Amino acid sequence: MQANADWFSRLAIFLAGILGAAGVAAEAGASHAGDTRVLGALALIALSHAPALLAFGLSSVQGRVLRAGAIIIAVGACLFSADLAARHFLGGGLFPMSAPFGGTAIIAGWLVVAVAALFGHR
Repeated sequence: MQANADWFSRLAIFLAGILGAAGVAAEAGASHAGDTRVLGALALIALSHAPALLAFGLSSVQGRVLRAGAIIIAVGACLFSADLAARHFLGGGLFPMSAPFGGTAIIAGWLVVAVAALFGHR
């Protein structure tokens, strides 16, 4: 069971670092380039979910349901952020409906975390 917790912790902390760096870079770009609509939204998503993923990775409470919720949040936040970055730098999204899919995944992941708090194992 320890190996499962290790890979999850490392992945969550790694993705927290990536999202945190992307969020700060996007915020800097938004303030200097004036594109607050897309880059500001990217910064908000990345910087609001990076600390949560860091907390999930460092937490000693890591039941399967909680880990699943954290992974869904991570996938959603990365997909949403990547779509916004593609819109800014490439002029178009990753693929049709990628941002709404990412946003829906984030919402679903937080709901799974809520369920884990009520019914998950500690």
